[in-house]
Amino acid sequence: MIYYDKVSKIYPDKSVALDGISFGVEPKEFVTIVGHSGAGKTTLMKLLIAEDKPTGGTISFESLNVNKLNKKQLNKLRRRVGMVFQDFRLIPNKTVYENIAFAMEASGRSDSQISADVPHVLELVDLSHKIWSFPKELSGGESQRVAIARAIVNNPEIIIADEPTGNLDPANTFEVIRILKKINELGTTVLLTTHNKGVVDAVGGRVITMEKGKIVRDDKSGKYIL
Repeated sequence: MIYYDKVSKIYPDKSVALDGISFGVEPKEFVTIVGHSGAGKTTLMKLLIAEDKPTGGTISFESLNVNKLNKKQLNKLRRRVGMVFQDFRLIPNKTVYENIAFAMEASGRSDSQISADVPHVLELVDLSHKIWSFPKELSGGESQRVAIARAIVNNPEIIIADEPTGNLDPANTFEVIRILKKINELGTTVLLTTHNKGVVDAVGGRVITMEKGKIVRDDKSGKYIL
C-alpha cells in the first residue's frame, strides 16, 4: 500500500509542483496518472523513491515513512521499485544482456542468477533475439522494452513508468503498454504517468488526473479528461 497524505512540494523559486495531494495505491493496482506537462506527475514519482523531499505532508510505503528512512533503509526500499524512463537510460557500450545484468549485479545477484534470469526476462518482453545487441542497434521501442526488462529483472513490487512512451511511435507505444499490462497481471503494481490519450484508453483501469499540482479527478475506470 502506498499513501500520499497532504503532500506538497514548493521549490525555492516559490513555484508549486504539488499542492496538498492525497491518494492511495493498493497492491497490484495499475494506476495511470495524467496531466499536461508541469502538472506535477514526475515530482509525484520522485518523492516516492525519495529522489526529492516534500515540503509538507507524508508519503508512506506500507508502514514506512519514506522521508524518514536512513540511507540503508532507502536503498532497501528502492530495490523494491523498478523505474522506466522516457529516455531509456541504457548504457551505450554494454550489450542488452550486460545492461540488464548490471542492474542485477547492483542488487547483489550471483552470476548463476544473472545467466538464468536475463534470458527469461528478455523472453517476457519479446526480445530474446536481441540479447547480444548494443543500444545503438535497437529501435526506440526495442530500447524501451529493454529498459522495462531491466526494471523488472529483480522482481520489484512496483514499477514506476514515467512517460515511457513519450519518444515512441504509436505501434511501439502500444507494444510497451501491452507489456506493462502483462507485468501488472503477473502481480506487480504499476504507476504510469502520461499525457497521451491513446495510452490511457489502451490501459483502462484507474486514472488520476492532475492539474497545476492538484488532483482534479480520480476515476476507477479509464477516462482522459483534461
